[in-house]
Order: sequence, then structure tokens, then C-alpha cells
Amino acid sequence: MRPEDATSAQLGRLTARCEHVEVAEDLRARLVLDRPLRVKLGVDPTASDITLGWAVPLRKLRRFQDEGHVAVLILGDFTARIGDPSGKSETRPQLAPEQVRANADACVAQLLGILSENNLEVRYNSEWLESLNLTDVLRLTSRYTVARMLERDDFSKRYALNRPISISEFMYPLLQGYDSIAIEADVELGGTDQLFNLLVGRDLQRAYGQSPQVAMTMPLLVGLDGTQKMSQSLGNYVGIEEAPDEMFGKLMSIPDRLIAQYATLAAELDSRTAGDLEADAAAGGPKAGAAKRTVARAVVALYHGDEAAGRAEVAFDRQFKLGRAPEDVTVADIPGDAIDGNRVFLPRVLAELGLASSRTEARRLISGGGVKVDGEPVGGDELALADLSGALLQVGKRRFVRLR
Repeated sequence: MRPEDATSAQLGRLTARCEHVEVAEDLRARLVLDRPLRVKLGVDPTASDITLGWAVPLRKLRRFQDEGHVAVLILGDFTARIGDPSGKSETRPQLAPEQVRANADACVAQLLGILSENNLEVRYNSEWLESLNLTDVLRLTSRYTVARMLERDDFSKRYALNRPISISEFMYPLLQGYDSIAIEADVELGGTDQLFNLLVGRDLQRAYGQSPQVAMTMPLLVGLDGTQKMSQSLGNYVGIEEAPDEMFGKLMSIPDRLIAQYATLAAELDSRTAGDLEADAAAGGPKAGAAKRTVARAVVALYHGDEAAGRAEVAFDRQFKLGRAPEDVTVADIPGDAIDGNRVFLPRVLAELGLASSRTEARRLISGGGVKVDGEPVGGDELALADLSGALLQVGKRRFVRLR
């Protein structure tokens, strides 16, 4: 194969499924350099789990590694304290440094489940951002104007509605851009909501005497609710380290119209297969159900292996088609502080056993009919101790605990 043909083939592999590439010809020119490219992806550890949505650009970063380039994964332990304003309609609360660092440490092991440890740099941006003095900050802010910042969609909307925009939020894209300067990025990856920030990085690199990075964005994976992007804060997510049964069950709940998107972005199935699944989903009925199963199996297999995916499907059928509880139900004691005489306060049981995030959420689940004891919906917050001892407690469709 001629060198130019090999470069074109690599360019096609690297840009496949991208939403935006700024500028593709710049990437082509860098691919013929006699060195591996430095490809940046920044992740703000505002939560401790990696979702299938986060995995989309992470898998693109892995593609660059497979092609021989260097992945520079930046954990934004400094920028996470500000909070990325992308897509936000109001100022985000700032996180404590201790919480951010704990989240970052929890994320690293999960990230390495996708990325190769070869040709990988993991950096924390506090390494260079904490050392900036006021002169450095003023020099950085002088490189961008308020008018340019207000070109950003979420800023312009909030400004038009007279909603607050803090100066620290204006700093966020500048600091993200400074990350690119610090590590001398050739390419930066992100979701489509990151395009403005990535383009700021290009401008800042140019201002600081560096060649501007290529900005590459990936489509945003819509969450399980079918409307908003996948997000832990919205609860519409699937984590890459969730148990196979839980992952399969969640994926079987996605709307039919998202089957093609999940096939492409979450399962990484080829375009022909994704197109066939999209047609089956549009047909509705059994074909749509079968298409959804194909996607769910493929995603689970990607993170847990084929055997685990098969077992997860069997467990799903046992629970939903045959109406039985899973075979390996967790057994737990009724928490002692939930017992008062011969009565049990159920919201405390759900919260302490991890079946609800709080007693408030537990009450909401109970009132909505989402909690069952031995298959029957619970009608109130208190139950007789005798009725719970040895009973099968179910929350939602997939969470079961046998009480003793």
C-alpha cells in the first residue's frame, strides 16, 4: 500500500463515527510526522463511576493507542472544583478537593479497563494549574474576550435570561485549553458538548506559540430516559462496572428509537449491523425486542465477556419472562435500628441495605408501588416484623434481597 493510501486508511479509522473534526486535513498532516501523536482526553472526576456515555470518547482514545499514538488522559482534579458549565442552565456548586481526588482515584482503575497501559500518560491538571500565579492567570485571560465567551450556547442563553454566570465559569474553558498547552496536545477528544472548549484550546495554543490541536468530538449517548444525555446526576446511566445482570436489564429498557445509537456508540457494532438493527427496531414488535437483546448482549460482552452476557440474558428471562426471582438473591438481616417492637420501618431498611439512596427516595419508591414483599406491592412505610422475616424484598424490576 502506498504511504498516502495508508495515511488515508488510518485517517478513516480514527475519524469514524466522529461528529466533528476541526480540521481533518490538519490531522492528515500530523499523521505523516515521524512521531506518535499526543492525543488528549480530559475527564473531570465529579463522580466515581464511568458510564457508557463516558466510554464513547474513551474508546476513541483507545483507537488512537491501537494505531501507535500516545493517549494523554487528564484527570481534572483542579477543573472539577469549578465544574464544567457545558450544557448547564445555572452555576454548578463547587466540589471539595478531597471529594474530587477520591472520585479520581476510583475512576482510574475503571479507565484502565478500556485503555491500554502501553503508550498511556495519566496526568492530574493540578500539576500545572495550581502553580499558576496571578500574572500567569491574567496573561491567560487576556487571550480571550467576553464577547467570544458569550458565543457559547449555554452562556448566551443564560445571559439572555438574566441568569447568573460566574467569572469562574468563564475560566473553565481557559483552564481546559491551558491543559492542552501544558501537555502539547496534537489532538483533543470530547463529546459534542465540548466543542467550544476544544476550539478554545486551539486558539490558546496558537496564542502561546504552539500548533493548534485537532478538535474531535463524538456524539453524546442519550440516557435510559430517552431524552437527555447519559448522566449520573440524572440517574439515567449504565456504569461500565455494573454487574452483567444489572447492565443487561437496564439496556433492555432503552426506547426502541435508540437501538441504533446504542449499537454504534455503546456496543461498537459495525455500521451494517447497526443499520439492520435500526430497521428491526422501526418494525416494532418481536423484531424490535430481538434487536434490543442483540445490543444488550453485545454491550455486556464488551465489558464482561460472552459467557457473562449469556448468563445475564438467561437471568433476565427467568425474572421477566418466567416471572421468577433471580437464583442468586442476596440474603441480609433486617437492620436492628429499623425495628421497633414488632414493627419495621421499611424506608430505613431500604436505605441501609442499599436498595434506595436515602429514606426519602425509599418513601417515594414505596408510594409509587415500586417496592414489593413476596411479590405484593407494599402499601405503607411500616410492616409487621413477622411479615418481613424470611420474605423476598423487591425494589423496582431488578433488585432483590431475601430478609432473615
